[in-house]
Amino acid sequence: MSMDAVRERWARDDAAAATRSLRPQVAARPTRTTTSVETPPPRSTQRGSVTGPVKQAATVVFAFAASVSFLLVNVVDPYSGATATSTYVPVDRFGGEATQEVELADGYSSLAVASEGYVVEAKPDEPEPEAASAAGWAPPAVVPDPGSAQAYGAQAVAARGWPTTEFDCLVALWNKESGWRVNAYNASSGAYGIPQALPGSKMATAGADWETNAATQIEWGLGYIQARYGTPCGAWAHSQSVGWY
Repeated sequence: MSMDAVRERWARDDAAAATRSLRPQVAARPTRTTTSVETPPPRSTQRGSVTGPVKQAATVVFAFAASVSFLLVNVVDPYSGATATSTYVPVDRFGGEATQEVELADGYSSLAVASEGYVVEAKPDEPEPEAASAAGWAPPAVVPDPGSAQAYGAQAVAARGWPTTEFDCLVALWNKESGWRVNAYNASSGAYGIPQALPGSKMATAGADWETNAATQIEWGLGYIQARYGTPCGAWAHSQSVGWY
């Protein structure tokens, strides 16, 4: 190939390149952007998120109740539980006060209270009438003298240091029981004498002549009254209350 032909070819190539550079460029087609949406995880069907607070609240309530219970126990009885320790020392919780005594209704005689315990004693049975000391016994044939018996009774009451008011109670009591008759006899019960001893043979401790001697009967009767009721007025009050002494 000649040099002219080469040059001509180069000229055509340059022209073609120039033409291509003058063409308008096509803008690049924008691409669609896709936004990815995150799908939330499926809701759990378990109740772990609910039971957690409930358990915590229940624990708090239980702890509060236990604390209050412990406090109340110590307020009511601060010494409770102290006896379980090896170093426990008994404490006088009542300031040295004596055992309390109170009167009860019918059926019980006394109530003794000490520390935290109490003891209830049943009322003793009333003494039942005793039969006559001996079958076929009969009071002796004596002439009673109530006036002389009362005169001796007044001296016996004074000898025990009792005031005249006690003698007045004694007069009322034995007027009701026997009329101050030395041979007063209750055939149904066997009671005998001025004090109506039951049986009459009990008065033998005051003298062998208990059947006929008013002084012996009076001494026994006053001894019985003093031992059981303290004074004649005490015996008279009991007789008025229940009908016997």
